Amino acid sequence: MKTYLVGGAVRDRLLDFPVKERDWLVVGETADSMLAAGFRPVGKDFPVFLHPIDHEEYALARTERKTAPGYKGFAVHASPDVTLEEDLLRRDLTVNAMAMTDDGELIDPFNGRRDLENRILRHVSPAFSEDPVRILRVARFAARYAHLGFAVAEETLELMRKMVVAGEVDFLVAERVWAELHKALLERTPAAFFQVLKDCGALQVVFPEIDALFGVPQPEKYHPEIDTGVHSLMVLEQAARLSDKAEVRLAALLHDLGKALTPSQHWPSHHGHEQKGLPVLAKLCERLRVPNHFKSLCAQVMRYHTHCHRALELRADTLTDMLQTLGAFKPDSHLAEFLQACEADARGRTGFEDRPYPQADYIRSAAMAATAVDTSAALLKGLQGEQIGLAIRKLRAQAVNDYKQRYHHLTIESA
Repeated sequence: MKTYLVGGAVRDRLLDFPVKERDWLVVGETADSMLAAGFRPVGKDFPVFLHPIDHEEYALARTERKTAPGYKGFAVHASPDVTLEEDLLRRDLTVNAMAMTDDGELIDPFNGRRDLENRILRHVSPAFSEDPVRILRVARFAARYAHLGFAVAEETLELMRKMVVAGEVDFLVAERVWAELHKALLERTPAAFFQVLKDCGALQVVFPEIDALFGVPQPEKYHPEIDTGVHSLMVLEQAARLSDKAEVRLAALLHDLGKALTPSQHWPSHHGHEQKGLPVLAKLCERLRVPNHFKSLCAQVMRYHTHCHRALELRADTLTDMLQTLGAFKPDSHLAEFLQACEADARGRTGFEDRPYPQADYIRSAAMAATAVDTSAALLKGLQGEQIGLAIRKLRAQAVNDYKQRYHHLTIESA
C-alpha cells in the first residue's frame, strides 16, 4: 500500500507550525482492499477510511469533474489508476498540494514549497473556480498566516473575482459559510478573512451587512480612521488580542451594523445605531444559522457598547439595569466576554490601540458590589410578585451607587 502524508500536515511541517492532524493519501488501492486491510469507511461523498489502529484518515486518490453549479456539483472518480499528481492537481492552493513519503521525501509538482517561502497563497489550476467554498478557504488561510506576511496571489484574487461575477458564490449554503466563518474567527488574524473577501467582491454577497459599513463615515474626532468598515476590522483585530473566543470576536466585529442604516444626510453622526442594528443582526444570524450563544452576546454588545463606554458617567440605576439585562448577577454570567468586546471597540481606532479602558474594571467592580447585596432583607418584608424584584433592584442600585461614590472619591484623591 503506497501512502503519502498530504495537505495541511505537510504545509505546517515546512512552516514549523504544530501539526494538529494528519491526512494520508493512498495510491493504487480500492475500497475493497482498504476494507480487507481493516480500515473503516467514513466518507459519504468521498472514499475516506480510518486506520484500524491510530484512526487517522486515509483517502483514496481521486479526481473530480464539475457537473453542476455550487460546491456539491462534482462527480468523483477514485480508482487504483489515479496517480498522486492527479490527486494533488485537484487541490485548492499550491501550499496544500504537496505530499511527503514515509522517509520524508517531499513531492511538490506545483511548487508549493516555493510559494511557502515567498509567502504566497496561489491556486493550483483553473479548476479552483469550480468550488465556491475555496474562496472562503483562501480567506481563512490568509487569516491564519497573515502575521507571517502571506498574501493572496493577484492571479488567484482575479480568479476569485470572476467566480463572484459568475454567481458561483450564490450557491454557498449557510452551514458551509458558518463553518468557515467560525474557523476564521479563531485564527490569529481574523480581520484578514474579511479583507480578502472584500478584495475579491465576495463580502458583498456573503456578508452584505458588513460590506455595507465600508464608505460610511464617522466623526473624525472620535474615529480618526473615519470609515466604519475599516473601524469594524480594527475592532476585530483588537478583539483577537483580548480574547481567543470566537463569540467575543464576532460580537466585536458586528457591533456597529446599525451605522449602515444612517441616512447619508446625517453623516457622520449615527444617533440610535445601537437599536437600529438589532434587526439587521437578527437577520444575519438567522440566515447563517448562528448559534444562540453567539447571537445573544452579539446583541448585548450592539445594544450596550455605548453605555459601556460611558459607564463612569451613568447613573447608578441605569448601570444596574444594564447589568441586570446582561445577566451579570447570574452564576453563568458572560459579563467578561461583553466587556472584552466593548474594550475592543474602544481600542479599534487609529491611535487608540493601546489606550487603557478603565470602564471594564469599573463595571466589573460595580457588578460585584451589586451581586454581594444580601437580598433576604427584601424577602422578609412580606413583599410579593413585582414588589420583590423592585426591592432587590433598589438594593442593588444603592450598592452600585455606594461603589460609584467610593470610586470617584478615590479618583479625586489620587489626582
